Amino acid sequence: MTFEELGLKHDLMQGIADLGFVNPTPIQQQTIPLLSNTTTDLVALAQTGTGKTAAFGLPILNTIDIDNKTVQALILAPTRELCVQISNDMKNFGKHMRGLSITSVYGGASIENQIRDIKRGVHIIAATPGRLVDLIERRAVNLKTVRIVVLDEADEMLNMGFKDSLDEILEQTPDTKNTWLFSATMPREVERIAKNYMNDPTEISTGKKNEGADNIQHIFFAVNPRERYLALKRIVDYYPEIFGMVFCRTKAETQEVAEALIKDGYSADALHGDLSQAQRDFVMKRFRNRTLQMLVATDVAARGIDVDNITHVINYNLPEDVENYTHRSGRTARAGKSGISIAIVSVREVGKIKDIERIIKKKFDKQLIPNGVDVCEKQLFHLVNQLHDVEVKDTEIEKYLPKVYESLKDLSKEELIKRLVSEEFNRFYNYYQDAPDLNPGKEGKGGVDGAFGNGRSTRFFVNMGMMDGFNRNSLKDFIADIANIQQRMVFNVDVKNSFSFFETESRFVDNCMAINSQNIEFNSRKVTLEVSNRKMREGGNDSGGGFRKGGHGGGGFRKEGGFKKSYGGGRDSGRGGSGRGERKSFGKSEFSKSRR
Repeated sequence: MTFEELGLKHDLMQGIADLGFVNPTPIQQQTIPLLSNTTTDLVALAQTGTGKTAAFGLPILNTIDIDNKTVQALILAPTRELCVQISNDMKNFGKHMRGLSITSVYGGASIENQIRDIKRGVHIIAATPGRLVDLIERRAVNLKTVRIVVLDEADEMLNMGFKDSLDEILEQTPDTKNTWLFSATMPREVERIAKNYMNDPTEISTGKKNEGADNIQHIFFAVNPRERYLALKRIVDYYPEIFGMVFCRTKAETQEVAEALIKDGYSADALHGDLSQAQRDFVMKRFRNRTLQMLVATDVAARGIDVDNITHVINYNLPEDVENYTHRSGRTARAGKSGISIAIVSVREVGKIKDIERIIKKKFDKQLIPNGVDVCEKQLFHLVNQLHDVEVKDTEIEKYLPKVYESLKDLSKEELIKRLVSEEFNRFYNYYQDAPDLNPGKEGKGGVDGAFGNGRSTRFFVNMGMMDGFNRNSLKDFIADIANIQQRMVFNVDVKNSFSFFETESRFVDNCMAINSQNIEFNSRKVTLEVSNRKMREGGNDSGGGFRKGGHGGGGFRKEGGFKKSYGGGRDSGRGGSGRGERKSFGKSEFSKSRR
């Protein structure tokens, strides 16, 4: 079936042709003829990415009265991103319809400008519930002329607490209107809206309730909680062509994971509710332009994101509500394409995977976290394929080739290929040659050469605590520095008033115990460490894998050969000073390291 067979107006067909659309999706095939020719209420169950905007947008545009400058259709969406996207899509569909007026109203933008747009006369409003209620209370919008109300992502609007707002809005609309409800899942509250505000609705479904899309592969990796971030990096490196989204539970975790990825050299950024509208727009622009490789987001902030060709969705943590997994995974495999949804879970969370399987009616493939060999091999052949397919600009490069040939004439073809490939391969080899096996319960050799510690941890007591101005993050930085180990190798930090505990891999015991012989002082007290006999906790509380920074540490220290760095905020404050007297600023007093 083609769009030409759906009976749409000529002006509308021109807009569809300009967008390159030829064949409607299954949900569009069912809704467009029905809603264009029949007055009916509708409940449509369709997964994210199946073309829902056109499924309701084209019938609205096909029946709109251009000469009547009143609000004829109202579209409600859970987030400003989705609201703007719907508005833009419908403007593109109807760009050849002269006189068509569509506006979007949402929080975070000037309400005065939105009121001005409405007063000029609009046919269609796309709105978030909160802002629309504000406009209703200001008597800036009249919904008594509305013929069609669309509730897009109805389940998510209810999850976000918009139940009362939806009730208030729907009560302002005529009883004679048609209500079209689109949802990916069908919880009880969505069914309540259908029962209370619809008259014998037609039901359309492109799948079973809450079921996941068929073209998504579901994978889960089991990890120790403290190695979750390391597993994330390992997974990302294993998929060199990844263009994906990483979902976290909280705004704080979202920001921490994004900052850690950026620090480790990945092209990533965060999207969460604490960002201003301008910041959100900037991040989304970069992601849509593929300037970003990964977008780290919360569930709420990600609602309404419609970005083509997302290859992977990674659940850094499983959602609190397992039904939200359907929404997360629906960010990939859009418009009939395939995609991969990955869940990183602790051993104790494996049972939750079974709950999700029952809801989405799909099975997860349990896989082992790739080891160093796996990653290096994958990256090597990714590089080979890139070289094979690279575009050669013959004219532009021709004048440089004689000098290039002259410089490389002593190398055979085999030697040249080896060196060219090694330029990229060595970077991953050097990083992963000592990489541990991150799979729980695995002991043995997991690096490229197989050499790594046995993964067991040792717990230490240190005579520094909150009274010295430390919190968990600043103490982690401090210990890592004086023990000359990576910060991520200090984990399960437990800060008390005058002392603290921390853990590190057993291979770093000598590094830590050497601190006692170095006569390191902090606030006029010698820093001492002891191996703790306290029973180690399972899992630990440092789920970020030791990458988190930030906090409110106080104190100050100086260490010979160091560089200037503020531990209180957890961020590098820049290199400063010169020679061996460079300092690390800690705020209150001086930390000195002397040889006696």
